[in-house]
Amino acid sequence: MHAYRSHTCADLNKSNVGDTVRLSGWVHRVRDHGGVLFIDLRDHYGITQLICDGDSPVFAEVEKLRSEWCIRIDGSVKARDESLVNTKIPTGGIEVYIRDLEVLGAAKELPLMVFGDQEYPEETRLRYRYLDLRRENMQRNMALRSDVVASIRKRMWDKAFREYQTPIITASSPEGARDFLVPSRLHPGKFYALPQAPQQFKQLIMVSGYDKYFQIAPCFRDEDPRADRSPTDFYQLDMEMSFVTQQDVFDTISPVIGGIFEEFGGGRRVDDPAQWPQISYKDAALKYGTDKPDLRNPIEMQVVSEHFKGSGFAIFAKILEQDGTEIRAIPAPTGGSRKFCDRMNAFAQKEGLPGMGYIFWRDKDGEVEAAGPLAKNIGPERTEAIRQQLGLGVGDAAFFLGGKPKSFEAVAGRARTVIGDELGLTDKDRFAFAWIVDFPIYEKDEETGAIDFEHNPFSMPQGGMAALEGDPLDVRGYQYDLACNGYELVSGAIRNHKPEIMFKAFEIAGYGHDEVEKRFGGMVNAFQYGAPPHGGCAAGIDRIVMLLADEANIREVIMFPMNQRAEDLMMGAPSEPMNEQLRELRLRVLPPEA
Repeated sequence: MHAYRSHTCADLNKSNVGDTVRLSGWVHRVRDHGGVLFIDLRDHYGITQLICDGDSPVFAEVEKLRSEWCIRIDGSVKARDESLVNTKIPTGGIEVYIRDLEVLGAAKELPLMVFGDQEYPEETRLRYRYLDLRRENMQRNMALRSDVVASIRKRMWDKAFREYQTPIITASSPEGARDFLVPSRLHPGKFYALPQAPQQFKQLIMVSGYDKYFQIAPCFRDEDPRADRSPTDFYQLDMEMSFVTQQDVFDTISPVIGGIFEEFGGGRRVDDPAQWPQISYKDAALKYGTDKPDLRNPIEMQVVSEHFKGSGFAIFAKILEQDGTEIRAIPAPTGGSRKFCDRMNAFAQKEGLPGMGYIFWRDKDGEVEAAGPLAKNIGPERTEAIRQQLGLGVGDAAFFLGGKPKSFEAVAGRARTVIGDELGLTDKDRFAFAWIVDFPIYEKDEETGAIDFEHNPFSMPQGGMAALEGDPLDVRGYQYDLACNGYELVSGAIRNHKPEIMFKAFEIAGYGHDEVEKRFGGMVNAFQYGAPPHGGCAAGIDRIVMLLADEANIREVIMFPMNQRAEDLMMGAPSEPMNEQLRELRLRVLPPEA
């Protein structure tokens, strides 16, 4: 017999009754029924119930067992009484009578329990991650992650892509986040960087004549953490193609992403990838208040400025006298109660706004009547026009925000989400995808007036060089994101592969010819030797698995994540370097500023 096991803890069933078996695993739970001990033994595959009584030669040793001891047992398989069969597990029809026991690894008193659903502080869970990972939900999440990655690889190979690896140590590159710098021992005073993404390398692969590339790529960014983003590193499905248009990229990657969600989505509905809508960045901001809209929520915001111009509601009327301002309405079907409206007004105040105007419609003697402070101020004709525009009726409401869109759009988007959730309008049994397109390439700093890149600086401007001759704020790029259920899953672009257009694009953002050569010399030089039109995208593996696992925090699907302060409590990172290391690198650490 094998030294540790003849079967896993998920293998045995009634066909094994009478067999002598060997199992190894962890003590999941111990139950003492008055001289008869029941032990749930757990391994990666499942749980088997063990039984031991005073007749067993190792009863005294079994009595000493505690949760999470790692053991090996020999025993005989017995059928459970029909009344005691556990139909919830594959091994629920049998139990194993213990005849021999070896403790492979005893466990100290546990800082967190593996058995059960107890909640523990995240700091505790991350400090003892090896115990946390033994828990059923974490085992399930990590297996899901592995299966998703394997499926992605197969789907990409099936589409005639090959996987190529790009460097982990490279040059620093401004790609929207801070680099992690790596000091060079051989070149004192100089630094490498961990790549924020394989962006430049995958473009160079296209220049090198490889038509289709993909990689499950590690990416490193020194970012502030949040629930859906790791503060240090993450993995993405990175892909690039030559001689393609934007639609070609959509047609290639959509079935891959859609197929993953169909395969692992637990039966939740996935719309046909060929039918995923394409929404302009401008329309997404207007209708949903975000460039990653949750289309499970049917609410669409609308501009209603004309109904408040010169109205009796002085706040909105004065706002509209300023350039670049507007009033937007958030429809709230079935939200027509003063209690709900007051609750949403309080939500806006928590978000830092003075409040959120509202109107709700009720029945009065068979007629539709508008109610609320706004209704009284603007009168019945204007409220009726608003109701007609929004398509609302008795029992419905609408909420209003005003000013320059950038000042309230984000709050309006969050309010839309809360309204959809609280009123039960959001379809929770669905994955709703949308391509967000026509991103602006540039943005203007309101204080300094300076023009800079709003999104990826490597995107091809729509209209090419001619587009760069006009107002930079009107320039749109062949850039796109794929949103799902309120999260950005994919980001990509058709690349700017012409040096003259690239230099002009960077010049508008204040980067001179020499600076572009210095920062992106390798890629710019390569583009002068017959670069093909090319484009691609990257899909966030961690975020995809987070959605499939129905988790709200990305750390639930990463094996060994950092905490919110970008610390590894288990391994003690970041740590102070030894003096010998600093001397070798010719570095000196300055004390923190007071």
